[in-house]
Amino acid sequence: MATWEDYIRSQEDVDGVRFTWNVWPHSRLDAQRLVVPISAFFTPLKERPADQPQQPPLEYDPVLCSKQNCKAVLNALCFVDYRAKAWVCVMCNQRNTFPPHYSAISEENRPPELYPQFTTIEYTLKKATTMPPIFVFVVDTCMGSDELKALKESIQTALSLLPANALVGLITYGRMVQLHELSTNGISRSYVFKGTKEVNPKQIRDTLSMHIGGGGPAAAAAGGAQRPMNGAPMGGPMPGGPGGAPGPRPGFPGGAPGGAPGAPGGPGGPMGQAPPHNKFLQPISECDESINELIDAITVDRWPVPQGHRPLRATGAAMAVAVTLLEVCYPSTGARIMSFVGGACTHGPGEVVGEELKNPIRSWHTIKEDNAPFMKKATKFFDGLSARAVKNGHVIDMYSCALDQTGLLEMKNTFNSSGGHVVMGDSFNSSLFKQTYQRVFEKDAHGHLKQAFNATMEVKTSNGLRIEGVLGCCASAGVKNACVADTEMGIGGTCQWKFNSLTPRTTLCCLLEISAQGGQLPQNARGYIQFVTQYQHADGRKRIRVTTTARNWVDAATGGEQQIAYSFDQEAAAVTIGRLASWRATNENDTPDALRWLDRVLIRLCQKFGEYAKDDPNSFRLSEKFNLFPQFMFHLRRSQFLQVFNNSPDETAYYRHILFSENVLESTTMIQPVLFSYSFNGPPEPVLLDTSSILPDRILLMDDYFHVLIYHGQTIAQWRKLNYHEDPQYASFKQLLEAPVGDATSILQERFPMPRYIVTEYEGSQARFLLSKVNPSLTHNNPYATGAESGAAVFTDDVSLQVFMEHLKKLASSSST
Repeated sequence: MATWEDYIRSQEDVDGVRFTWNVWPHSRLDAQRLVVPISAFFTPLKERPADQPQQPPLEYDPVLCSKQNCKAVLNALCFVDYRAKAWVCVMCNQRNTFPPHYSAISEENRPPELYPQFTTIEYTLKKATTMPPIFVFVVDTCMGSDELKALKESIQTALSLLPANALVGLITYGRMVQLHELSTNGISRSYVFKGTKEVNPKQIRDTLSMHIGGGGPAAAAAGGAQRPMNGAPMGGPMPGGPGGAPGPRPGFPGGAPGGAPGAPGGPGGPMGQAPPHNKFLQPISECDESINELIDAITVDRWPVPQGHRPLRATGAAMAVAVTLLEVCYPSTGARIMSFVGGACTHGPGEVVGEELKNPIRSWHTIKEDNAPFMKKATKFFDGLSARAVKNGHVIDMYSCALDQTGLLEMKNTFNSSGGHVVMGDSFNSSLFKQTYQRVFEKDAHGHLKQAFNATMEVKTSNGLRIEGVLGCCASAGVKNACVADTEMGIGGTCQWKFNSLTPRTTLCCLLEISAQGGQLPQNARGYIQFVTQYQHADGRKRIRVTTTARNWVDAATGGEQQIAYSFDQEAAAVTIGRLASWRATNENDTPDALRWLDRVLIRLCQKFGEYAKDDPNSFRLSEKFNLFPQFMFHLRRSQFLQVFNNSPDETAYYRHILFSENVLESTTMIQPVLFSYSFNGPPEPVLLDTSSILPDRILLMDDYFHVLIYHGQTIAQWRKLNYHEDPQYASFKQLLEAPVGDATSILQERFPMPRYIVTEYEGSQARFLLSKVNPSLTHNNPYATGAESGAAVFTDDVSLQVFMEHLKKLASSSST
């Protein structure tokens, strides 16, 4: 590698791994003095760059360490004795012999997992059951006819993108919840459930299993189901029902790595054999016509809405029916519940706002005042649904499109814990929703969906390292071993996490603790981490993906401190602190406390790694390895993740979810937006995110991940109004106007969810999106600020970065702090 930065970049490109500190101190005390925790960002399904050697999944089971409490997977970092046909595990130093089918192994004839370029390797388990993906569509009908028409078209497009063997189901709801049969005989039937009842899960499960189990006459469904016309039985034997005992997880002795639950014996037969299904969940190849007819027939909820009232919308009851249906039919199997919500739940369990419009939905102010009467009960209800979905490996997606809030704050654990998608827009008719929804069904080079289901990830560490927890969209699997630290941060107390859904973008932050004491580790030792991810691939087969990485230990007491400081990754550190601060603000419901914690972290880091004379702020200097970090913290403090002013509770829940699921590069764009300048003076160039960059003869392109904004300066806007770009003699002006549009389009095509696209100009109403993000070096209070005379003044009382840095230097260099 040419440089240290190139090495770190290649690690992220190939293995999807990035650390805040890339050299680790020997002792726990020295690690605590680093202030920013040692953490690893890991993207489990990272796609390998095209210029790197590609290794298709291996068609055999991985070789495991024989030590009972280790079970680490053989990897390229292990020491291999080719003559003795043995290998030494890097996690526990156990010597293991290769299994008989590795007898031909030699230095010239190595299996792919021992090549140094394949530190990430994937296995397809041959004996595991094969299951197609399952999709249940939960559709809100309490919306305008135009909205519903656009939503129906999007769902029908999605159905055409699904694999032919995918199982699909349909639930619609308004005041009542309808569970639709996917009939092949042309007779459409549905079972209706009352929206007011918090239906007993056991009661609903028994009723559904009675229908699905077959044999008996169809009785009325729990909560008021309509009896089918002919009382026919519901179909074949119920998969995973009575008598279907879970079997051992093939591929790993005694189960999956660390004892992850295996697929139940019921849902999947031998490979290639069609799984049993019922009239509610059928393969798209068999029910394509009937489900499309059912979707065409969906109409706006007919229940009358009195003036001054909201429609009665039983979102909670509908979600409960979907969760229970999958829980009964396909436990511990990959499935997605795609919920389309057009407004707040006003009826039955999960209610977030009253029926009358005169009572607005809760705001941050009413939550702070403890005056949100529905919030606690609704949150508890949705948390219960979330726990059941997580337990069974089912994902809950939320597509929320409405002009008012829909209750995402109360529902946040349904998508946070299950790793579901969240899309928040104004309308189902907008390109933001339509294009984002189509991207959910993106396919890889082999024609498979870029989705993984029912995943379990285990983190294994070598001597001296332990795991404090994970910050990401997942849930604890509750498995403890020697790798688990006593202190918990984020989702901790376990070495395994459940990710019911994974995409090539899903990134988690694993917080590590140095458990070694000084002198315990040998000289020139390395610390090792192995991520073992087991998941159901979109083709239905079980796969195991193993990534192993290592970093050097150094003794800070004997001159290693400079090496540690040089190994700092300030972008990864900024995102770690961003996730930690957001976690604190969410769980302690106290943003000021999170801001105070963030300020203390920044001051202590500057005191530790800055160069200064005591009580002399002007002497303060930070090396280039740390000089961007205070800037990131300045923008993080002002960001929508920590500032709830001007953001609804739903928006805050949405923004934080995205921060917890994206990679480091995208997350730094959220924290500190990117600003590009287009002018006649030269090619497009990045400029400071500062008011001084807003000049009359410039076009600016700002990307803050959630918005892509093109801003025309005063002069450019005037020329545009005079239509100079339509005059052939001003072709260069036309090209200048088109350049940022082309760049914005390329961003819009790649991003998920699709950002909001804004074109605005000097004194335009939507220029506020830009003015709220730039550093206010020029404001109405100091219109003659030096060095920014030609910029645009911002009306704000926020301090500028310059003032922030002056205070930071003063506090960091103070002997009394």
